[in-house]
Amino acid sequence: MRIGILGLGRIGAFHAETLSGLDAVESLVVSDPFADAAKAAAERFGAQVADSPEAVLAAGVDGVVVAAATDAHPGLITACVDAGVPVFCEKPVARTMAEGVEVLKAVAGRDVPVQIGYNRRFDTGFTAARAAVRSGELGTLHTVRSTTLDPAPPPAAYIAASGGIFRDCSVHDFDIIRWVTGREVTEVYAAGGNRGADFIKEAGDADTTGAILTLDDGTLAVVSNSRHNARGYDVRMEIHGFTDSIAVGLEDKLPLRSVEPGVTFPAGVPHDFFMDRFTDAYRAELLAFTEVVAGSRPSPCTIEDALEAGWIAEACTLSLHEHRPVTLEEVRQA
Repeated sequence: MRIGILGLGRIGAFHAETLSGLDAVESLVVSDPFADAAKAAAERFGAQVADSPEAVLAAGVDGVVVAAATDAHPGLITACVDAGVPVFCEKPVARTMAEGVEVLKAVAGRDVPVQIGYNRRFDTGFTAARAAVRSGELGTLHTVRSTTLDPAPPPAAYIAASGGIFRDCSVHDFDIIRWVTGREVTEVYAAGGNRGADFIKEAGDADTTGAILTLDDGTLAVVSNSRHNARGYDVRMEIHGFTDSIAVGLEDKLPLRSVEPGVTFPAGVPHDFFMDRFTDAYRAELLAFTEVVAGSRPSPCTIEDALEAGWIAEACTLSLHEHRPVTLEEVRQA
């Protein structure tokens, strides 16, 4: 098949490399506002360069991968759907929930699949955790713990435009909690602090946060996030049931150091970058998209899924600023 790529920054170039190595992909058509980025991708992967999104869609592509700036996501998603071309778009759907809802309305009832990029759904550990929960082998759940700790903050310009840590970082935890447990979040309580980079506090954001999510069956999910984790990139999940408990991420590249006498685990070089931690998941995610394009599977992460994670982020942001529990219904009606 022939796949278009819109946006060739860090993640777009990474996707181009991944797609070029998939057996199902015969050729790529790439476009970026910066001509040098498109030219570099064309030279590296033998791709055709198009000078606009419209030109990509006119080039006979079977599917499109959107890795452009967030502000462009709504227009590019709807343009692909209008053209009848299946589209994969990196999260978020839009910068605001109101815009995201408008995108959902614009594509509703259309027979063109849209897949949103939440790569943890394709990680082998999280996939195994979901299977364990769904099989019932853990018994009734009572506690879930989900962690995302970045080794260092992103640049100040990114922080200023990201919408906050819950919207750009924790949202991955929110999505994977829904996906693994199969439950919905009904209420949140969030807290945060600033012990690191001043520019994060100046942007009105927190650099370290904790949130308690109440799921619709009474299970409690505890989410921990930070922009500062000197030992590396730490992504984990614990799931505790009345029959058994399991963990995702307890492997030799875990960026933690044990101080127990005689304990050598973890013994590997810690993960220090999200692309390192999730290389295989990103490949599996795009392989799944080629199956969506081929019509052999439905979208594994819909716009509706992405918006649900977004509503949880909205509730946590409000809870952080107002120091109180917030229900999901409250933010939906705001």
